[in-house]
Order: sequence, then structure tokens, then C-alpha cells
Amino acid sequence: MDVVYDAVHSHTALEETVDRLGTAIKIGLLAPGERLPAERELCSRLGISRSTLRQALAALVESGHVYALRGRGGGTFVSEHPPPADPPSQAALAGWRDTCDRRLAVELAAAMRAAERAGADEIRALYELVDGIDELTEDFPAYRQLDVRLHLALAEAAHSPPLVREMAEAQSAMGDLIALIAHPAPVLASSNEQHRRVVAAVARQDVHQALVEMAEHVRGTEHILSGLMPGPGDQKNLEIAGMPGAIRPGSRLL
Repeated sequence: MDVVYDAVHSHTALEETVDRLGTAIKIGLLAPGERLPAERELCSRLGISRSTLRQALAALVESGHVYALRGRGGGTFVSEHPPPADPPSQAALAGWRDTCDRRLAVELAAAMRAAERAGADEIRALYELVDGIDELTEDFPAYRQLDVRLHLALAEAAHSPPLVREMAEAQSAMGDLIALIAHPAPVLASSNEQHRRVVAAVARQDVHQALVEMAEHVRGTEHILSGLMPGPGDQKNLEIAGMPGAIRPGSRLL
């Protein structure tokens, strides 16, 4: 959670707070129904004033990302059904390889530094996440939530706060693309086997193999996107935007 509640920059405090919390909700770091820390703690950890925090939370309430309850047991909670993302623009679809390229750079850096720096507790936590993901190949939303946590945990094991922030942003951007395709269980299982090989290389402090395994993992995702994602101007793009016959996020291939 450090990446969610790290201090924001004062000159863009309101906008960055909305972005930080909204992104954490979108990629599943803050789960539906989860209660946010109390105002005083949030202000302290984010390094912002109470008025700035309240403005940010008001924006997130209005957008449907969180809701507030008063009285005993009250607080600010993540919505059970956050608003769906807007359909991607043709420019975003056309630039999906750029998104993957950015992710590749971040993932390789995280894998290399984690192999050099990860401690025993961090390795243990990575293996626990991989084992947990193995049980979720038929439940993509839950799978994706742990998937994001695994990649963030890898960046944290690199002991580089900038990498953690970059990883969060890269995972958010990838989530927008992954939401456009179906998620067959065999593909998810294969992806997690790649996770396991990355973690094994990190555990052995084998920097070269960690890079090889992570590159294979990222390329695997690119191949799936290339095969299943609608292209710019494609009729399927119109369907995703609301016309009949769309492949909805979370659907399964026949």
C-alpha cells in the first residue's frame, strides 16, 4: 500500500490524490468495499491538507469510485461496483504497442533489481502470490487483482520507490488493454507459470535468467493482445463502445 499512500507533490496535490486513489481502485489495490484510512492518517501519509483531501474524496464520490458513510462504523469506502472505464479511443488502440514497450522497460528493470536485492521475506511473499494466483484461473477479476499485486511486489523487492510508482502506472495502462479481450483459463495458467519462473530466477539471484523469463512473460501478453484485441477502426471497436455482439471484459472464448 505504500505506493498508494506515498506523499504527493504539493503543486498538484488535488489532482495527484484523485489520480493515485482512482488508479489504485481501478487496478484492484483498493478492493471493492475496502475502507480507506481515516482522514487524519490519509492527510499525514499523503502530505496534504484536510481541505485538499476532502476535495479529492468529493471528486471520487461524484465519479462513483468511493462512497461515504456517517456515524459509528462510518468512513470512506471503495464502491462495490466502480464505474466502468470509457471505451478506448482509436489513438489508444493504435498505440497499444507503445504501452507494452513502456511496460517491458519497467518490468525488466524490476526483475533485474529484485534479483540483486530481494530479501528472504520478499521472496516468500512472491511465491505466496504465485500460489494464490494458481487458484484463480476461472475468476479473472480476482486473478487480475493478485497479478497486479505480484508485479508491484516484484518492484518493491527491487527496493526502488520510483520503480514501484512506474510499475503501478504501467499496470494501470495494461489493465485498460487487457480489459478489451477474453481471458481463457489456459492462457491465465500459462501466464502464472511464467510468473513462477521469474520468481524462481529472482530467488536464485540469477539476474540474466530473471530478465529472460520476464521478457518472455511480457512478450506472451503482447502476443495475446495482438491476436485478440480489436484494431483501430475495426468493427469490433464499435461493438465494444456499445453496439451488439461485443466481447465484454471478463467474457470467455468459446
